Amino acid sequence: MKIGLYFGSFNPIHNGHLIIANFIAYNTDLDMVWLVVSPQNPLKSAGTLLNEHHRYHLVELAVQGAPRLRASNIEFSLPRPSFTIDTLTYLAEKFPTHEFSVIMGSDSLENLPRWKNYEQLIRQYPMYIYMRPGHPASELAGASITVLEAPLLDISATAIRRWIKEGKPVRYLIPDNVAAYIEENNYYR
Repeated sequence: MKIGLYFGSFNPIHNGHLIIANFIAYNTDLDMVWLVVSPQNPLKSAGTLLNEHHRYHLVELAVQGAPRLRASNIEFSLPRPSFTIDTLTYLAEKFPTHEFSVIMGSDSLENLPRWKNYEQLIRQYPMYIYMRPGHPASELAGASITVLEAPLLDISATAIRRWIKEGKPVRYLIPDNVAAYIEENNYYR
């Protein structure tokens, strides 16, 4: 089985994430896309992160009824901060019959040389890159890269968190069941 790993803080998950994940699940040779909730991105501040288990639950709610999308909390049990290469090494051992690949935006591709053991990452794992405006997909020697023109929504989790804090509606930006759960639990207030 071919699994694409879409890593993110998902703080909170929004329709932009889901559109990309669903597009890649149905427009590539991947069988499934796992949305991997990162407890802490080593290149981002932890300051505004909702608890990882709450973020994971929001992703679970968001992918309900989507047969080719799955929430994954695999990084919760790995050493912190989580590094993509370590997660992939662990998954390859745990699921030896699966083929794993990485899904990322062309903006993240630009930062790849800053990632831990990025040479090993690009040598061992295929990459599915969705285009982000202003960030051309650069070639990386030795990398297996598939570039995709996925539909993009210009929305950000930062803006969504601000709107929630200000009491503004976030309908149409995040799934209704996710919005209801955030409201019920008073997240991001």
